[in-house]
Amino acid sequence: MGWFSRKTTFGKSGLFKGFVDCHSHVLPGVDDGARDMAKSRAILSLMEEQGVERLWLTPHIMEDIPNEPEDLKRRFEELKSAYSGNIELRLAAEHNIDMLFSERLEKDKLLPFNESRILVETSYYNPPMGLYGFLSDLEQKGFIPVLAHPERYVYMDINDYRKLKERGVLFQLNLASVVGSYGETAKKKALKFLDMGLYDHIGTDCHRSTHLRSILDSSVECKLVDRLFPLVENNRSL
Repeated sequence: MGWFSRKTTFGKSGLFKGFVDCHSHVLPGVDDGARDMAKSRAILSLMEEQGVERLWLTPHIMEDIPNEPEDLKRRFEELKSAYSGNIELRLAAEHNIDMLFSERLEKDKLLPFNESRILVETSYYNPPMGLYGFLSDLEQKGFIPVLAHPERYVYMDINDYRKLKERGVLFQLNLASVVGSYGETAKKKALKFLDMGLYDHIGTDCHRSTHLRSILDSSVECKLVDRLFPLVENNRSL
């Protein structure tokens, strides 16, 4: 990326060339993301145009969307059979730390990125009871929690975030947050956390092709894009 222009768009910045997206809702018909196979393939086509290399499909597992890992694995195989493009598809899940989380953990009904890292979230507005107990349970099972979009949790303050980082929790930035797609509060927090070096990974959290297109068309400072490339590189470890 050159410095001849002060602004660019994410689509023109080169950020997605070789991109590993660690957070998406592209698996069809399983949550609030892509509704069917055609919509999943439309998202994948747009990602291909941008040069995305690997996509982690991370459907919700939560009380309101009680997906079972085995069902998600079957749906994943259907998507792989229907898709003939160049993006490497992998399956994980976004696990809500809710009232059923302990049961899922006890029964090994989780879909981690790999043997050690697992994507988790909480309610945006209210802290889960016993959050640090859940984190300890994950650690005892050998997992490193990756907290999805920490900039979006309105109940957390900077001390909460620092405590989580001290516990070894990794943070995943939603790319759309830095352009204000989730509001100014989330944007300000995302930019502040970038300045503080709190983020470890980056993802689109893409739910549909229009969502992805809005990210690609967003105008951003070139210097901001430059600050995101280290997170893109970190994603290659997933």
